[in-house]
Amino acid sequence: MAIHADALAVMAKAPLAGQVKTRLLSVLTTQEAAELSRSLLVDQLNQLQELDATDFYLFFAPDEARLLMTELAPSCFCLLPQQGDDLGARMGAIFAKLSQMGHKSIVLIGGDLPPVPLRYFTDAYAFLDAANPCVVLGPSRDGGYYLVGCNQPAPQIFQGMSWSHNQVLAQTRDKLARLQIDYHLLPLWFDIDTPDDLRYLKSVLDAVLEKRMSNTLPLLRRLGKNKKAGPED
Repeated sequence: MAIHADALAVMAKAPLAGQVKTRLLSVLTTQEAAELSRSLLVDQLNQLQELDATDFYLFFAPDEARLLMTELAPSCFCLLPQQGDDLGARMGAIFAKLSQMGHKSIVLIGGDLPPVPLRYFTDAYAFLDAANPCVVLGPSRDGGYYLVGCNQPAPQIFQGMSWSHNQVLAQTRDKLARLQIDYHLLPLWFDIDTPDDLRYLKSVLDAVLEKRMSNTLPLLRRLGKNKKAGPED
């Protein structure tokens, strides 16, 4: 089957109790955190189907979660297990795999954040449609990035990095400057990893985002009524 030049990869951990959204366990139980992770993933995957001329991939972990992830993902997603010992190695492996398959412009996002506006992907692919090597980054509120895209393999940007701190984006930009690789920044977006992120979601919620979060928002409202943090707190 012919493949598209553009590939969109979603990187996700299976929504298993005690293994996801652990920074929310001060306000959610392990099961509630897993339900939140699951809802965010389903909302993200569902809205991505609207992108045109794009091949979709869901890179999941752990390996034994294939059946669960198959149940959650729309049929247009090809499921592949993550490979690598740390986050950088896993991201690098995703880009290497999709490049080997023949994709030219590859965009990678996380699965457990509010649905990313579709126009951000359009902008990302437009920038990556260039002859010279280039990278696109989506800055997140926590100092990291929610999206990274490349039009040529650039494994160096994932190597020798430390993760899960507020300088990840800054360090990546410094590395790209040293490598003399052009890059473009998309608009700011956000994760939902902490109680503060839940409060921020409430502050930015609009009609478009509410429509996109048809699974997540009802869950958060229910949890809010059960004395947990959520948009109605």
